[in-house]
Amino acid sequence: MTGVSRPLHVAVGVIRGGGGRILIAERAKTAHQGGLWEFPGGKVEAGESVLEALRRELHEEIGIRVADATPLIKIAHDYGDRQVLLDVWDIRRFEGLAHGREGQAIRWVATERLNEFAFPAANRPIIAAARLPRHYAILEAATQRQALDRYRLLIDQGIRLIQIRLKSLPTAELAATLEGIASESSGTDTTLMINADLPISDAGYAGLHLSSRALRACKTRPAGYRWVAASCHDLAELRLAEDLGLDFAVLAPVQTTASHPGAAALGWERFEALVERAGLPVYALGGLQREDGARAAHAGAQGIAGIGAFLNAAQSPG
Repeated sequence: MTGVSRPLHVAVGVIRGGGGRILIAERAKTAHQGGLWEFPGGKVEAGESVLEALRRELHEEIGIRVADATPLIKIAHDYGDRQVLLDVWDIRRFEGLAHGREGQAIRWVATERLNEFAFPAANRPIIAAARLPRHYAILEAATQRQALDRYRLLIDQGIRLIQIRLKSLPTAELAATLEGIASESSGTDTTLMINADLPISDAGYAGLHLSSRALRACKTRPAGYRWVAASCHDLAELRLAEDLGLDFAVLAPVQTTASHPGAAALGWERFEALVERAGLPVYALGGLQREDGARAAHAGAQGIAGIGAFLNAAQSPG
């Protein structure tokens, strides 16, 4: 009887250069998934840590020495003929001039152009993770003025991914508020995600955020948006988000929150276990502050999401 083979463990680097560019390399025509583009890296050998393998492979393949790397995402993928576990790290500091030491073509590509290149299927969530920031703010407000003021506070902090969830706003003010926020973000690098539960849609928004209820009602990925995300609370919802081809998810609650005191918190250990089985980038939400970012990254999160976390930071003294 043949045993179940272990997935090939691969250390992968998302290497960032100047001007928001990322390094990609062309796979050898004779290799598995040959001729496609990839993020450089290679197999983790017995006795190596992932970081040791990453440093070795990147020096052997493209001639750089990694100075600093942080975990970005883990992706398990089954190609049918083989299984892989991609252990992906974000690299912002390195030494040396990158070049194809094995004769492979390499290119520095603007982050927003990564989707123009043909990658292996397992790389799709890596592209999303490479493009997404570490912070995802959720904007709530009771009035139009409060919504615009809070939006500006978030922008002043450098937040560039914002979900607009104005469920407390009177319907009569909603359209004008959405238009006002969209107008202020026009021509900037801010990505606005409109919450699907709002009783209005706005074509000026690049993204759509599905509540868990809206997610469960979906049969296909909603069309017309560059980004589609969802709120999830368990593995079944994370798997559904992955199957629908969504770009990222929010998993909550990590910790007990004042807004949902009766909801059972996942805790970091359970959160990490769920994220390891998710096939897309996942933000941590629930009872978190900005300083929890490092803990979230250690647990495999793309970053942290929050309502009060970013507003509290903006309004705190000093």
